[in-house]
Amino acid sequence: MAGPISREDRTRTMTRLKVGVVLLVGLSGGLITSQGEAAWPIVAAAVAGGLVVGAALVWFLFPDLADVSPGTDREYRE
Repeated sequence: MAGPISREDRTRTMTRLKVGVVLLVGLSGGLITSQGEAAWPIVAAAVAGGLVVGAALVWFLFPDLADVSPGTDREYRE
């Protein structure tokens, strides 16, 4: 039988998820501009802008870990 998920595992998973979302948004901006045959500086600017937008989305969409899973290792959410 598996035990409860530790706080470190939850924190690591949320961090990976947040980084993945930021990279997904940033790289998708670069891919879209490269499909339009834009110059490399424009593509780089689109990736940078996408990373900024992705970071803003992560800040807005993902609350703190304590808000998502307030239970400790011994307390379970109902």
